[in-house]
Amino acid sequence: RGSAPSLPHLLQNIVSKHSSQFRGNAQHDALEFLLWLLDRMHQDLGAASPSQQTPRWEEEEEEEVGAAHQSCFGVSLPCLGLGKGSSLTCPHCLKQSNTFDPFLCISLPIPLRQTRALNVTLVLQCERWRFVRVGLAVPLLGRVAELREMVAREGHIPPEQVILAEVSPRGFLRSLGDTEELGAAGEGAPLYAFQPPPTRRAGCPRSLPASPGAAQRPAPTARSSDCLHPGMGSRILLLLCNTAGDGPHLARFGPPLVLREERGISWEQLQQSILAQLRALLRGEVRAQGTGALFRIRLVGGSTPCAYLSPQDPRPLCHPAIDRALQLSEAGGPPHVKLTVEWDTSTKERLFGDIQQEVVQDAESVRLQQQAHRQQQSCTLDECFQLYTKEEQVLPALS
Repeated sequence: RGSAPSLPHLLQNIVSKHSSQFRGNAQHDALEFLLWLLDRMHQDLGAASPSQQTPRWEEEEEEEVGAAHQSCFGVSLPCLGLGKGSSLTCPHCLKQSNTFDPFLCISLPIPLRQTRALNVTLVLQCERWRFVRVGLAVPLLGRVAELREMVAREGHIPPEQVILAEVSPRGFLRSLGDTEELGAAGEGAPLYAFQPPPTRRAGCPRSLPASPGAAQRPAPTARSSDCLHPGMGSRILLLLCNTAGDGPHLARFGPPLVLREERGISWEQLQQSILAQLRALLRGEVRAQGTGALFRIRLVGGSTPCAYLSPQDPRPLCHPAIDRALQLSEAGGPPHVKLTVEWDTSTKERLFGDIQQEVVQDAESVRLQQQAHRQQQSCTLDECFQLYTKEEQVLPALS
């Protein structure tokens, strides 16, 4: 017993005599060795080697499938071979062709995950601004229109009222249109979904009143916006971000805002409206009348880079750059314009102190979606076979 060679050593010696590739102690592929072993067994038992012949034939009756299987693999090893059948139907003449191929092994595809986790911050209209981050399982190959529908269900609002935009720590990047690919959504910056404010009820002022001294001021010189009579009384949706600093030190502070304003309001009225939205963040009362421009307003996403609204313009929201930005708005959601309110650092510190970005509350769905997509996806052998044998339709040839 002690001097007798072990069985693996005997097997290695036998294999080495018949195949030079398996000689020595080098590592080899197990599947390759199994196929070689089955092939040698077929040869030694007098059957034809499956690796030496690859017959293909077409049959119309199911009875011939079994005969083809037996003729290919022989009666010596009937359980070691399988046959793969495929059917092709012509869409014009409806003629069907059935093909059967023998095989010893087959590579099955593994179903991949078709969704990814995406966090969206909902900016909802209620008694006060509310920021809730929700987790969604969005399709990998979908469109932004599907994401808008999902956000609308989460926020219980109509899809046509959802504004999707990427907001970075430096301000707005871009708005998302329904026809865009969903794979790039939220890759450049965190994704926000804004709900526009409701229209003012009857009896409410259409805009903030101007200061008493504004009427005694001399009429300013004519601007390019003076000739834009169409849409002067219309209202416009404004997405606002407040920033402070410049260059690499530029940073957003406070929450992003959504305003609905008359296009014909003055700079002073627009400034009052912005301060009214930030009243809860101010250190104290700020008297906006007669103080001049407290900040600069830059248009984001227009055709002209770094387009600023002028405080001397009697109707800054009627500027041609605003019209071009509205025309460039992507389909999906209400038309809007993105504006960045740029504050001087000293003015920001004096009025707001060391305020940072908004506080966002995470919903339970954020944790659940992250956990679900971090786990390795499991699948059954039956699901792999179903994916492998899934029916495919060939597109007709172009004439």
